[in-house]
Amino acid sequence: MALLDLLGRRWQLRLLWELRDDRHLRFRALQEAAGISPSVLNTRLAECIEAGIVELTDEGYALTARGRSLQDLLLPLNGWAEDWASALNTGDPTP
Repeated sequence: MALLDLLGRRWQLRLLWELRDDRHLRFRALQEAAGISPSVLNTRLAECIEAGIVELTDEGYALTARGRSLQDLLLPLNGWAEDWASALNTGDPTP
């Protein structure tokens, strides 16, 4: 599946995470926030722009409407991941 291929690339989900909540970040701010090398960030941004989920605005890089709808689908995974991490830390493998 093309979407999973795109999202499975190194640093891709982190990039989308940093652009959550209608954030607009310029290249250097995005690089600093995500801790990504400039060359990798450049590649990942180009892939996201080509996929139509990120755009470059006057204020910086931001999620497009399609990117925000993808974010809405991915955010519940964050809640699941937090529950899972908490369970692992307490030694309880079940929620």
